[in-house]
Amino acid sequence: MPLYNPDRDSVTEMRARADRAFSRAAGAPLVEGNSVRLLKDARENYPAWLDAIGAAKHHIHFESYLIHDDSAGRKFADALNDKAQEGIRVRLIYDWMGGFGKTSRRFWNLLRAGGVEVRCYNPPRFDSPLGWLSRDHRKTLVIDGQIGFITGLCVGRMWEGIPEKNISPWRDTGVEVRGPAIADIEDAFAHVWAMTGEPIPEHELIDRDGLCRAGEVNMRVVASVPATAGMFRLDHLVAALARNRLWLTDAYYAGTTAYVQALRAAAKDGVDVRLLVPNATDIPLLRPLSRAGYRALLEAGVRVFEWNGTMLHAKTAVADGRWARVGSTNLNISSWFGNCELDAVVEDESFARAMEEMYLQDLTNSTEVVLDTRRKVRAPGEPRRTHLARTRGGGSSGSSGRAAAGAARIGRAVGAAFTGRRVLEPVEARLMTAAGALLLIFAALFALFPRMLAYPLLIVFAWFGVALLYRGLKLHLEGKRSGAKETKR
Repeated sequence: MPLYNPDRDSVTEMRARADRAFSRAAGAPLVEGNSVRLLKDARENYPAWLDAIGAAKHHIHFESYLIHDDSAGRKFADALNDKAQEGIRVRLIYDWMGGFGKTSRRFWNLLRAGGVEVRCYNPPRFDSPLGWLSRDHRKTLVIDGQIGFITGLCVGRMWEGIPEKNISPWRDTGVEVRGPAIADIEDAFAHVWAMTGEPIPEHELIDRDGLCRAGEVNMRVVASVPATAGMFRLDHLVAALARNRLWLTDAYYAGTTAYVQALRAAAKDGVDVRLLVPNATDIPLLRPLSRAGYRALLEAGVRVFEWNGTMLHAKTAVADGRWARVGSTNLNISSWFGNCELDAVVEDESFARAMEEMYLQDLTNSTEVVLDTRRKVRAPGEPRRTHLARTRGGGSSGSSGRAAAGAARIGRAVGAAFTGRRVLEPVEARLMTAAGALLLIFAALFALFPRMLAYPLLIVFAWFGVALLYRGLKLHLEGKRSGAKETKR
C-alpha cells in the first residue's frame, strides 16, 4: 500500500477539483494531447489560414463575424472558390449585422456561384423582432478535421494595414490548434450551422477519440451561445483563483459590476491585475464611456493601459504563467450573454509564458492611465488619437458590441444618478446632462405631437404581438405533428 503523502495528495486533489470547477463553469471539458501555436496579427494569421485552405483534401468550415468586400476578403474568396471547384466541401457562416453595409450581396453570390455553401446568421425576421440583437461573433476556421484556428481576427484590409496611407495593421491575436480538441471546434461550427438551416450529416462529424495526439498541451474549447454565459463564469473563476498575475487585453471592455468587483478584489489581494485596451477606436464618440469605467479599477490597484497604435482588437487573458485564453469574447455584456463566441482556453506553462512575453511587448507601445492628484483619469503624454472612422477601410468589426457596452454604461450611470448609490464622475455628469436633455425633448415631442409618436409605437406593439402569435401557433402545430408521428410509431 502506498504511503499517504498529505502534500502530494492535497495538491493532486486540489488540481482535480479546480479542473472540475473550470469544466463546469465553461461547459467545456479539458482535452489533452494538443499542439497550440500562437499567431500574432494578420501577418502570421492570414498566411497560416490560406496555407491550410490550400492544403484541404475533404472539407473547409469557416465561420467569421465579418468578411470585408475588399482586397483581403477577395483573396480569401478566391481561395475558397478554388477549393470548392476542386470538389472540396466548403461551408461558410457570416453574421448579418457584421456584414451589413460592409459586404455586398454580389460578394456572397460569387462565392455561392463558385460552389461555396454560404449561410447568414440571424438576419432580421418578421417573427423575431429582436432576434437580430444576437450575433455570431466567432472567428474560426477548421480544415479536414485536422487543423483549426480560433482567433479575434475577421477578414479585412484594416488587419493588414494600408501602407500607402501610413495606416498600421490592427493588433490582434489567434491560435492554430492540432489534436483531439479539433473535434470540439468542429462541433461548435456544426452547432451554429444547424441554427442556420439543415444540420451537417452525422457521418461527417469527427469523433474526438478518433483523433491522434499532436502534442502535450491541455486546452478547452469554450463555445458560447446566447444566454449560456460559459465564458462569463470562467472569467470570474479565473479572477477569483489568480494568485500572482492576471493580464487582460480587450477591444471593447465594459465589465459588469460583478466582474469589476472580481478584478478589484484580486488587485486588493496583491494580484498584479492589468488591463490593456485601445486608445483609438472605431466609434470615437463612445470612447469617454469606456474611460468612465477606469476609475473603479484604478482606485483598487488595477493597472490600465491604452494601446497607442491604430486599433487593438485582441481578446486575450493570461494568469499566473499557467492559464491563458485567446478568442472572440470581449469583456462586455454583449459578448458574455448575447453572442455566439469561441475561445481557446489553454492550460500550459510554455504557451502562457509566450502570452506573457507578447503582453509585455504590447505594453511598450502603450500608455498607462493613472489617477492624477485631482483624482481624474488621465494618460500622461497621451499621443494624438487616430480616429478610425475617418480612415478608409476603418469600418467596425465589433461596433455592435461597443454600442451595447456604451448603452450599458449609460444605463448604469443613469441608474446611479437615480439611486444615489455611488459617486458619479465629471464624465458621467456630462452623460447625465445629455440623457436628461434627451428625455425632456422626448417629453416635449409627446406633448406637442402625440399622434406622431403614438403611431410608431402602435406599429411596434402590433408587430411584436403578431410575431408572438405566429411563433406560438407554429410551435403548437409542430407539437401536434410530433405527437402524430409518435402515435404512428
